[in-house]
Amino acid sequence: MKFLKIGLLLGALLSPLALSPAWADPVTLNFWVAWDPSQADGKAAIAKIAQFERNHPNIKIKTQTIAFQTLHDKLVTSIASGDAPDLSWGLIEWFGEFDRMKALADLTPYAAKWSDREAIYPNALKELTVGGRLLALPNYLGLRGLLYHADILRQAGVSAPPMTWDELVQASGKIKQATGKPGFGIAGKGVRSPQELIMYLAQNDVQIAKRQPDGKFRNDWGDDPAAMKRATEVFAFYRGLLDKGVIAPQASGWGWEEEDTNFSLGQYAMVINGSWIRNRAEQSPEQMKDVRVAAPPQHLKAATFFEISPFYIYKGKHLDETWEFAAFMLGKDYQAAVFPDRSPRMDVQGDAIWGTPFTSLTPIGVSFPPMALGSITRDMEESIGRVLLKNEEPAAVAAWLGKQINKSLRQTGQLSAQN
Repeated sequence: MKFLKIGLLLGALLSPLALSPAWADPVTLNFWVAWDPSQADGKAAIAKIAQFERNHPNIKIKTQTIAFQTLHDKLVTSIASGDAPDLSWGLIEWFGEFDRMKALADLTPYAAKWSDREAIYPNALKELTVGGRLLALPNYLGLRGLLYHADILRQAGVSAPPMTWDELVQASGKIKQATGKPGFGIAGKGVRSPQELIMYLAQNDVQIAKRQPDGKFRNDWGDDPAAMKRATEVFAFYRGLLDKGVIAPQASGWGWEEEDTNFSLGQYAMVINGSWIRNRAEQSPEQMKDVRVAAPPQHLKAATFFEISPFYIYKGKHLDETWEFAAFMLGKDYQAAVFPDRSPRMDVQGDAIWGTPFTSLTPIGVSFPPMALGSITRDMEESIGRVLLKNEEPAAVAAWLGKQINKSLRQTGQLSAQN
């Protein structure tokens, strides 16, 4: 009886310790990223995550670095098999697809109590909201500005960066005559080419698809002669860049690597690009010391591509802990260390060269509609190739792309029957 009482007493004393959070195993969050751990942002992020873990012993972050070109497919496979990570990096182009797969957690209840919400650019949150539900968070912003080599423009007698499409063509002619270099560069292939095309379409007041009253989408160029005319003008602009020597012929086949590398080496004068090219300035300081940033040349209206790189938070067992970690990464301290020049926070502006010239363009940012894009981005890339490589007429290319967009929407069950 004596031993029984001692056992009961010890059990009573030890049971709170057994149930104490300090003795419990931490929650492990799987976080898929595509950063380069050798670059400044990757190093800063790794250090900040270690700090988070020290301050949150109940949460362990298991970070897996995946090449960006394979990240999408791995995420789709993991979602389909019910084994998605807790959160990941991603592209805004995947947003509609992941929403359609019903993979994303509804963050609205968390955001309602989020003390930092007012610090985030409102249109960044709006782009990640569908039907009143916040379904992702902005990791960083890839706003695009007109980068230009001031010395090349000065050498050609161009006193200021071009503000319109016509001025871009005129300035490029002067640059070619004075220096022998092309005035401008584009990405004719790869992930950046449809992003650039979205911007030019928006500058001419054209959308690739519009949400209809039934909640689905439709490209209306075939039904709206004015919209078809404006879309045709965009492809005519691309053709003019090649025919008038504004771009180098090989630019039709450039991806983002060639576009960035050739600009950073001063092989041409101007490009639409983002603040990440600061890394190139650090690698090629002499060639990049004269680079400045302005708003992209406009046509009917001012617009630039608004690349919101989201944090995707997937439905799962640890939403409270995942939100706590995601909110930490959107905090001012983390953002100032990791993304000082492209933060979604209004109070992290960056410096006068790589920060504010880009973040000031946030109000004119445009992005892809929140729909599963399917083959649409590939068709957009092909449309540029049809104009620049196959020499097809701009009107025919615009008509072809409009039909292809609706074909893709039909295949994914998103095509509206309404006009």
